[in-house]
Amino acid sequence: MPNIAIKQEIIGKKIYLVRGQRVMLDKDLAELYGVETRVLIQAVKRNIKIKKKT
Repeated sequence: MPNIAIKQEIIGKKIYLVRGQRVMLDKDLAELYGVETRVLIQAVKRNIKIKKKT
């Protein structure tokens, strides 16, 4: 279980409070998922388009 606590601590340090909202930077999310930032952004845009169609 120590790995989980360490990962939560690392992730927690990458969450910022901006105007009362908790946010993470795209570069940090991409690192977390092990992809390039541009690939993450493409996936987000693709999912937004899918949700608008339904």
